[in-house]
Amino acid sequence: MTPRVSTRHRLALSTTVFVVIVIIVVAAIGGISVALISIGHSTTSTTTNSLQGFLGYPSTLPTISRANGCGAQLCIDGSSLLYIAQLAWFANFTTRYPNVKIDIGASGSGVGQAEVEEGTIDIGDSDAYLTNQSQAQYPWLLDIPVAVSAQQINYNVPGIPYSDHLNFSGPVLAEIYNGSIAKWNDPRLAALQSPSVAALLPDQSIYPLHRADSSGDTFIFTQYLSDSDVWWGSSVGYGLTVAWPTGPGPNALGESGNAGMVSALQATPYSIAYVGVSFFSQAKAVGAGYGYLENRAGNFVNVSQTNIQADVNNFVSSVPPDERISMIYGPGANAYPIVNFEYAIVSKNQTNTDITQVIKTYLDWCMDPNYGNSPHFLNYVNFVALPPSVYQLSKNQVNEISVT
Repeated sequence: MTPRVSTRHRLALSTTVFVVIVIIVVAAIGGISVALISIGHSTTSTTTNSLQGFLGYPSTLPTISRANGCGAQLCIDGSSLLYIAQLAWFANFTTRYPNVKIDIGASGSGVGQAEVEEGTIDIGDSDAYLTNQSQAQYPWLLDIPVAVSAQQINYNVPGIPYSDHLNFSGPVLAEIYNGSIAKWNDPRLAALQSPSVAALLPDQSIYPLHRADSSGDTFIFTQYLSDSDVWWGSSVGYGLTVAWPTGPGPNALGESGNAGMVSALQATPYSIAYVGVSFFSQAKAVGAGYGYLENRAGNFVNVSQTNIQADVNNFVSSVPPDERISMIYGPGANAYPIVNFEYAIVSKNQTNTDITQVIKTYLDWCMDPNYGNSPHFLNYVNFVALPPSVYQLSKNQVNEISVT
């Protein structure tokens, strides 16, 4: 497949080691033989003999020939958090439909949203739903959840064993990111730890990492800070980009994509970062620890699939037909506080019957609990399947896609 190289955005991979990790993770999902995977946009040649079932799906899909920016039949760009899952879905989906060419980018949720708004791609991957303002401006765009994900807080603190997980609260993270807490042994951070872990906190400066690109991870991280800390909510707020407080000064480092955050964690002792949960294995592989977060019930919980599910369960009955909803900082004793839908943002108004069929078939397959949303795929990226009622809402939205 001819790779698409965006002239505006491309997620640069920082280390060769990271490429190898991504290849290993994706290959493990389905026995995939990988010729080449490059972060940013995929240039893949993959085969797999696993999960061959396509019950209820067309025996063939049309081969589409069209001139567009990505050189493929189906153009996808956006969330780096969703990217690894998309690679695995793509590899398996094309065992059934080898004539279907899909180009997948990881330029960030903000780019995914912008490009689908501009009509330059077919599907914009995003960790964030469209704002009310954007939705009003582009009423033909659908926000379709395709899976449930979360975000972890990672850190590189020499001397803290991986088996000891630091505790963080929203207010303490807000103070770290506004510069009020500048040292790892600050009493406000130490007070959240057990005495044995608190004794290990070093007298070293904290280096807060944040996303420099327009990012759904920034959207959900700053939502957590806004919902749990009054100062952050009134002074900074949340969004794909925010005006980061100047407090951290030279210690604050901006990175592009989850790959950039993980690489920066590895390269920067005493750093802290927010990272999409699909990069859990990659962060672990470079030696980064991960924290337990304080939820609305006041409990410190880890980013397990069980705790992600506990959060989602509280919101199932509240998901609206357009499925734009925040699940950040929800109630529940075990609810993990930074949980979100992974959205495929797509126009319901298409101009070509063949493209429409490919888009609808691909989305249906990705969301299907027997296929794309099965544990076979989701366990490797630490995602959770769409609840049955949400899956039906997503199918309802997919059914709205038609030729106009």
